[in-house]
Amino acid sequence: MKAYVFTEKGAEIVEIAAPKPTGTQVLIEVKACGLNRADLGMTKGQAHGAAGGIGTVLGMEWAGEIAELGPDAKGFTVGERVMGSGGAAFAEYTVTDHGRLFHIPPGMGFDTACTLPVALSTMHNALVTVGGLQAGQSVLIQGASSGVGLMALQIAKLKGAKPVIGSSTHAARRGRLGEFGADLAVDSKDAGWVDEVLKATGGNGVDLIIDQISGPVANQNLKATKVLGRIVNVGRLGGTHADFNFDLHAARRISYIGVTFRTRSMQEIRDIFSAVRADIWPAVESGKLKLPIDKVYPFADIGTAFDHMEANKHLGKIVVTL
Repeated sequence: MKAYVFTEKGAEIVEIAAPKPTGTQVLIEVKACGLNRADLGMTKGQAHGAAGGIGTVLGMEWAGEIAELGPDAKGFTVGERVMGSGGAAFAEYTVTDHGRLFHIPPGMGFDTACTLPVALSTMHNALVTVGGLQAGQSVLIQGASSGVGLMALQIAKLKGAKPVIGSSTHAARRGRLGEFGADLAVDSKDAGWVDEVLKATGGNGVDLIIDQISGPVANQNLKATKVLGRIVNVGRLGGTHADFNFDLHAARRISYIGVTFRTRSMQEIRDIFSAVRADIWPAVESGKLKLPIDKVYPFADIGTAFDHMEANKHLGKIVVTL
């Protein structure tokens, strides 16, 4: 089968053997894939958790049809349309655990479905399960114009958060955050953004920050969070190291929580997918929770798709179809 693999020559499409499902795995004939920032790093040889380096089949989310079930896989049948996450997504066939799958709602195309698994699972977990968001609480999404950020805005609005605030350093993308549920959009590179957040929350700060930037905004986040508020560290697009005001953190008694899928057990990941189904799946089925597709490329042009991502001029998801 054809697959997008990191080789000695860099990331390229090569022919490799198709995988076989074992245990609770399911074999998927891939129809469409969604690109993610972590994929971009891996196309340059960077590691993402335990994955990466020479011989790695790239990609982490997709949509397709079930081609074969492992002997212990349950809840699905051959031929069903599904979307899911897991390694080695950029290929004609991939395998994943049966607990990392969602059924594709009737009427939803593969190109739309492949944009959802990572955003839904990441941000429902960060906002609701870990962040403890309740109706009427205020929330700030740092890096809100990314695909997962746009989903976070929508989930926050769906759960009754008020106000919902999003940040983006790109003026045009910042101007569109209101379309996805933001009551206020701020520029995290503007020195006055914390004051804007405080003003919008009656001087108190937000109940919850979902931080995808980290690095340079760490201490500003502390100032923008209310006493007994929460910060959930989801991403580190701005850097993994920075100054941190421990005194301010203690004075405001902020719960600061880090999350990643890389160190979670398979059962933890299954539980995350189950929580999405139990809590917000009707909004997915109705199309209320969805992501814009910036551009669709054929699999043969996947390298060009990553060039487009690296240019950082897109809003929403970049999709590759097989």
